[in-house]
Amino acid sequence: MSTHPDAAAVERLHLAHDRILEQLSRVIVGQHQVVEELLISLFSRGHCLLEGVPGLAKTLLISTLARSLDLSFSRIQFTPDLMPADIIGTDVLEEDRASGTRQLRFLEGPLFANVVLADEINRTPPKTQAALLEAMQERQVSVGRTRHRLADPFFVLATQNPIEQEGTYPLPEAQQDRFMFKVQVRYPSFSEELEIARRTTGQPLDEARPVLSADDIVSLQRSVRDVPVSDHLLRYALSLVRQTRPGEKGVPDFVSDQLTWGAGPRAVQFLVIGAKARALLQGRDHVAVEDVQALAAPVLRHRIVVGFAAESEGVTPDAIIGRIIENTPTRENELTRDARFQTIFAS
Repeated sequence: MSTHPDAAAVERLHLAHDRILEQLSRVIVGQHQVVEELLISLFSRGHCLLEGVPGLAKTLLISTLARSLDLSFSRIQFTPDLMPADIIGTDVLEEDRASGTRQLRFLEGPLFANVVLADEINRTPPKTQAALLEAMQERQVSVGRTRHRLADPFFVLATQNPIEQEGTYPLPEAQQDRFMFKVQVRYPSFSEELEIARRTTGQPLDEARPVLSADDIVSLQRSVRDVPVSDHLLRYALSLVRQTRPGEKGVPDFVSDQLTWGAGPRAVQFLVIGAKARALLQGRDHVAVEDVQALAAPVLRHRIVVGFAAESEGVTPDAIIGRIIENTPTRENELTRDARFQTIFAS
């Protein structure tokens, strides 16, 4: 059962949020929504899948974030010949020259870092993708009969290029479900791109300075769990998710017509814990409807499958999610008295 976090915890996370943004702005121009979603995911103990064309500073953003949080950072360039041992690590046989005895020693792979950038995850075969996803879920890796714990905090940000599909291994929907958010990294505005050109063609960029330690982050992650959520907001979040499932009772006709698959229970969990983190980052000790609405797209866009006909007409997951939000009452009495939602609650 959730209890209110103390005022000091709320103030610490809100202050940390402002200090992190200040440090990131020394290096990164714009991308405010992307940064917000990354921070929410981090403090929720989740992982992110970033999608965007090359050249949008995804790697720079992630490495700068790690630096501002005083966390170890590792970048893995995923390629078709990358094997699980290349990212996990392997046992090597070492000989003690003094005694002449030999013993196995584990050499850690690049997964043993606080922040791991899995660059172009869709370029490596499913076997290596599965090794990464297992590490994300279990927060440990197994080599032989030995289990090795990963760093804490452990935050994976995987990128994929939406343009090139030839020679890639797209992540199946079931594996994308392991990521808390799918973050869309979009082109900068004119003024932002002008500032990017000015900064990157002049003197070297400023360096971000650490503002939080690993222990601070783990402590703040625990504080997120203490944020209370009303039964109404739980029902509201559950209503959004259940309306993505075509063929179920109470689901809008446009969902059944345009989607072939909906989101599972993990979507509700991430929607609620993400809303808690968002509230704390904004200096509130309670969750509001706006927190749930703001995170509906990043939580759901990679968990729903648009049908072929709808996709050929230009219908996007975000558009469907927007319509679902528009058709869902936000007031408690309106939601519980609506005949369609009574059907959803009873199913």
